[in-house]
Order: sequence, then structure tokens, then C-alpha cells
Amino acid sequence: MSFVIALSGKGGTGKTSIAALTVRYLIEKRKGPVLAVDADSNACFNEALGVEVHATIGNLREESLAVVRAGTERPGGMSMEQLFDYQVQQSIIEAKGFDLIVMGRPEGPGCYCAANNIIRKYTDKLSETYPYVVIDNEAGMEHLSRRTTHNVDLLLIISDPTIRGLQTAKRINNLVDELSLDVKERAVIINRISGSEGDELKEYAGNLGLQVAGLIPQDSLIFDYDLKGKPIIELPDDSTALMSVFSILDSLRIP
Repeated sequence: MSFVIALSGKGGTGKTSIAALTVRYLIEKRKGPVLAVDADSNACFNEALGVEVHATIGNLREESLAVVRAGTERPGGMSMEQLFDYQVQQSIIEAKGFDLIVMGRPEGPGCYCAANNIIRKYTDKLSETYPYVVIDNEAGMEHLSRRTTHNVDLLLIISDPTIRGLQTAKRINNLVDELSLDVKERAVIINRISGSEGDELKEYAGNLGLQVAGLIPQDSLIFDYDLKGKPIIELPDDSTALMSVFSILDSLRIP
């Protein structure tokens, strides 16, 4: 069975950057391989990981629906399910130490429930062949109510250094309980600490009943990498953010 790490938090907390550094941690410290899952309809995990996306679950679903509507003959007499299974396997992006699967955005109007159901199914199916899975979820709490995040060993709830960020973290934590999701461990990470506010925010989080796993300092290298379009996973070893993420993950129970 895979050890599944999912990341959640409000928008703008640096969640995707931390997800990419978590993938790097697992490759370097736990010797992977890792299945990275971009469960955000606004896909950008691949940019943090430095790989190109050639297909998404959302687009594959639209293509499959088009085949059904057009009555097009399917190759080799495959059923729709067999064809879609094949397409999903072909959509997996292979890289050094990890593979990536991307939910993406359906072309047509409407909700993302179908794409969410598909990404959940194939995450479960594919994770059987990987020792580690890292799921970068969309911002907010929709992924919880849609149950994209389920059967998780470690949920990292990312907050920025604000009261509002921690209040969102509290709501995410409560929703996990309300929905009775299978999440074994939860930890809050407060990102982009720039001064002495860390201790005060940790105290506030504790008063909310949140377990803070650690603080990540503001790192100008991340801003510089984002500005230049460089993959966050390639931060140098002396990056303060990278070292902090590694230290936090070392302290958590990751087999």
C-alpha cells in the first residue's frame, strides 16, 4: 500500500511549492518512486515539478464523450472503459524519480464532479504500484466535500502567516471530521514567515486546536524561481524553504 500525503489550504499559501518540495524529499530521503497527483482544475503542479503536460483527465473525458456522441468506432473493439483506461495510462507523465497525473479542466460547462470522480478512481488504482503518493489539491475545501482527498495517511494543511489563513486551516480540519474522511494524521504548516510572528501564530493555532508541524521562512529564491519560470523542485540545497520542509517532514511519521 502507498503512503499518501495530501496538501490543502486556502489560495496563495504556497501549497504547490511545498507539494513539489515534498516530492523531492521523498525521492531523496525515501528513495521513491512517487506518484504526484495534480487534483487542481487550474493545473500548475507540473510547473513546480519541471515537466510538460501532454494530456489531462478533464480533456480525456471530453474526448471520450465526443467519441460516444459521434458513434466513432473504437480501436480494437475496446469498450469505453477499456479505451479510457488505456488513455489514462498514456497520460501519465514520467520523470526522474516520479510520475505525474493531472486532473485538468473539462472543456465544457458545468461542475468538475466527473473529473474529480475519475481522478479519485485512478489515484486509488495507480497508487497500488507506488510507495508514495503526493496529492496537490485545489485551494479551499471543495476537494474535501467532493472527497477527492480520502484514504490519506498525512494531510498537510498549509497556511500563510495570517489569522485568516489559520482560520481556513481550522475549517478544513473541522470538515475532515464532519465528513468522516479517512485521514490518519493531520499537521499544519505555516509558510512564508518573515519576522518574529511565528511564535504568536503557533500559539493562536494551538488555541484553535491545530497541531503546527513547523514554520517555513520567506525564501527569496522561491520568488526568483517563480519569476523566471524555474521549477521549484530544483531549488539549491541551501534554500531556507527547502531545508525547512525537509526538517518538518523528518519530524513527521513517514515510513
